[in-house]
Amino acid sequence: MALAVLARLGQTVFVLFGISVLVFVVFFATPGADPTARIAGRNASPETLALIRHEYGFDRSLPVQYERMMGRLFITRDLTSFVDHGERVVPEVFHAAPVTLSLVFGAAIVWVLASIGMGTLATALRGSLVDRGLMILGLIGISMPVFWLGEVINLITQSRLHDTWMFSWVPGLGYVPLTQDPVRWFKVLVIPWITLAILFIGIYGRVLRADLVAAYSEDFMRTAQAKGLSASRVLFRHGLRTSMITFVSLFGLDFAQLVGGGALLTEVVFGLQGVGRLTYQALSNLDLPLIMATVMYSAVFVVLANALVDILYVFLDPRVRDAR
Repeated sequence: MALAVLARLGQTVFVLFGISVLVFVVFFATPGADPTARIAGRNASPETLALIRHEYGFDRSLPVQYERMMGRLFITRDLTSFVDHGERVVPEVFHAAPVTLSLVFGAAIVWVLASIGMGTLATALRGSLVDRGLMILGLIGISMPVFWLGEVINLITQSRLHDTWMFSWVPGLGYVPLTQDPVRWFKVLVIPWITLAILFIGIYGRVLRADLVAAYSEDFMRTAQAKGLSASRVLFRHGLRTSMITFVSLFGLDFAQLVGGGALLTEVVFGLQGVGRLTYQALSNLDLPLIMATVMYSAVFVVLANALVDILYVFLDPRVRDAR
């Protein structure tokens, strides 16, 4: 098992290297395009163009250009955005990352706990009104766009009912660092957490219920029932553990995608200056160094999340462990 984990980590390093090469080729080595002019921005002076061409090695071979670009991004971390008045892009990403991480981690805790409770309760009471009601609520959650739901919640909590006892505690839009004021940090993010989590609660709850119902037809579940184990023990000890395979797969992909910038709409609605909003601004300004930094940031989380999911399979399902 240890060898399998090490092999998967080695594959992760190889994939990240491949992604870095692909991103560099797409942004800076496209035939017929001058990356110097795109990095410098509109109406750049000849002096600025000459400086960028020399600093980034655009007057040298492609391997040298790649080495300089990745060195500036990962080692010296002094990759500069000339569109943004000479600001370094890596500190910008690091400044935005805690906002996105705070949003996504909190939302993930909400949707994982709520969806597991929803899926197991619906399975335990399958065929009842509770089961149908929970599945209908999940479908409603899936159907509501996050930006619409966020705007409605803001209308209620920030305007219409803000002065009432129910929502008078809700602070204004924006982000407060955890280290600055933990209580206010929680108050600022609790509503965005719920807003972002509602969609995933519906999806994950319905998927988990379907997997649990299917698991009851498996031989190991029938054997556990025949041994006289209680219904709750069979459900949680045997059914839930193996049914988490699909759940974990979805979670790894969705969590990484959100951390990598997929929470853009939630960040915009609630005034959070996270990675998604930073990426959107970089795309609007055609800021290539900043775009490359945010894309590589996203790629790292997606690849690491997939590697972690593969490793978790070994612990969740003995059949996967035996196959290895």
